Amino acid sequence: MEFPRPDPAQVALLHRLAGDWSGPELASPSPWGPGGPAIGHGRYRVGLDGTALMQDYEQEKDGKIVFRGHGVFLIEPDSSDVLWWWFDSMGFPPEPSRGRWQGDTLHFEKSTPRGDARYRYEFGGDRYRFVIENRFPGQSDFAEFIRGDYARQP
Repeated sequence: MEFPRPDPAQVALLHRLAGDWSGPELASPSPWGPGGPAIGHGRYRVGLDGTALMQDYEQEKDGKIVFRGHGVFLIEPDSSDVLWWWFDSMGFPPEPSRGRWQGDTLHFEKSTPRGDARYRYEFGGDRYRFVIENRFPGQSDFAEFIRGDYARQP
């Protein structure tokens, strides 16, 4: 039996993230903390015979790692949507975000009992910007939660 495979062009777009990245971040105050500047470090590796991208992330403040995360990206073969599961040191159970490419930007959305979120990966050469916007219960508008500008590391 032949299993459906993701579109190779979609796979190639996602694999652009493969490698090590670091850069400055700025978080807004939220229910999870006071916000402020940080440094983000991400390592992305192609896995599962090329069908997945594995992500390991650490956030550093004042020389100490204060937050860790692990992501798994897969391309849904029947829709070409990118699915992203995120596990982190806060411990909430992962629910996949669903994303699509718009030019060089990968957009994700997710709704949970804790609110709604939008995520953007904006690519430009050996750099990318990552933005999270949240809308917490009772709020009508999204507000930027975190913005990071990352450069590929040698």
